[in-house]
Amino acid sequence: MKQALLLSGIMAGIGCVQADAVTPAKGKKVPNVVFIIADDLGYGELSCYGQEKFQTPNIDRLALEGMRFTQCYSGTTVSAPSRACLMTGLHSGHVPIRGNKEVQPEGQMSLPAGINSIFQVFKNAGYTTGCFGKWGLGAPDAEGAPDKQGVDDFFGYNCQLLAHNYYADHLWDNGRRVELTDNYNGGYGTYTQDLIHERGLQFLDDNKDKPFFLFLPYVLPHAELLVPEDSIIQKFRGKYPETPFKGCDSGPAFRKGGYCSQQEPHATFAAMVYRLDVYVGQVVAKLKELGIYDNTILVFCSDNGPHREGGADPEFFNSNGIFRGYKRDVYEGGIRVPFIVVWPGVVQQGQTDFMCSFWDMLPTFAQLTGVKVKDRIDGISLMPLLTGKGKQNEHDHFYFEFHEGGGRQALRRGDWKLVRLRVSQGEDKLKTELYNLAADPSEIHDLAAEYPDKVKELLVILNREHVYDPNWPLLKEEIKKSN
Repeated sequence: MKQALLLSGIMAGIGCVQADAVTPAKGKKVPNVVFIIADDLGYGELSCYGQEKFQTPNIDRLALEGMRFTQCYSGTTVSAPSRACLMTGLHSGHVPIRGNKEVQPEGQMSLPAGINSIFQVFKNAGYTTGCFGKWGLGAPDAEGAPDKQGVDDFFGYNCQLLAHNYYADHLWDNGRRVELTDNYNGGYGTYTQDLIHERGLQFLDDNKDKPFFLFLPYVLPHAELLVPEDSIIQKFRGKYPETPFKGCDSGPAFRKGGYCSQQEPHATFAAMVYRLDVYVGQVVAKLKELGIYDNTILVFCSDNGPHREGGADPEFFNSNGIFRGYKRDVYEGGIRVPFIVVWPGVVQQGQTDFMCSFWDMLPTFAQLTGVKVKDRIDGISLMPLLTGKGKQNEHDHFYFEFHEGGGRQALRRGDWKLVRLRVSQGEDKLKTELYNLAADPSEIHDLAAEYPDKVKELLVILNREHVYDPNWPLLKEEIKKSN
């Protein structure tokens, strides 16, 4: 009931999808869509975005063949709410999931039944849908579980806490728990990412003759830092200076969310990103082998900025490029992500600085398929930009909120960026910062004292975009009200 009240109370100014479908070229079927999302991959952790300590050749090739975005924003700065924004077309001040809230015995807080969903868009358009990887949007049997949200075929982690471990003791095959007995008692039998990836490739084989939407939310390179002993880790072993990380190797948290120890965190992290790149190359190769690559839209992105967990060292790898902040920050490094779209013969090749966000994905796919979205959303369709046809709308602003670390908010409007820290701790602790991203993309120079009128202007929008949800109180007075 609380979520229903929230959704009904979202402000009337939010955009609504009213656009014609994209008509396939003569003799072509409707395009398939493959959407690959990495976990905690920083803006600077791909060589096509500036990484210099290792290469990502397969993803780089996608960047050359398609459109590479330099100003794409994730939903917010951690996994569950960021992916909820992606799925629903709502930003983090409106979406029903605004943090990584655990439910027992396994899973996270659930998307509500009946909410707009990318999977439902494709289902309504007659597509077969698959998801292979990390879910984190509703526990098994909950209304937010994959099969309740329009996913025909799911295999992977339901719970993102369990996904902290690559040799987990079980995964989920649709609604059925699959035991990985060779990982019992601390065993290293099945590397879950390889198994999940194989199922994703099998989905392509099984559905090559009909329209499909394949969502691949890989866990790499999220901590723990761990890869199999194969040729990939050998490629990086001994290449970098190392400081061993002491983690959790026994006790109640072992393989229940705790990160393992790692003697070679630098080499292992590079191997994890490279392994992800290999997966991407194999997806492309499979599409080409099946003769459907030219009729497939392929998207690659990350869910938020780089992490510093389990021995990860983003400073060493310059993981956020020129941007300030990491995962859990609302500075650019926590929310600006790599984003690449390939659509052979349709999407223009090259770089774009067009500003977009995760909540633009649902209206984009709705226009692609011609499906009407029943409720108001925050996103805009990117189809005019991608196809070069029609007038491309632009956002007036982008809003973000995060409920950990004392509560954080951010608003970008044009070149201006407002950041608020400690918003859950009251006016006496609140800190408001202002940056001009055109002159200062690294958010070094706080201009709030110099431009008080600009701060006031942006605060009006920021306060409007945060809609109170009793499940996710953000401001101090809201927290008191909810207790």
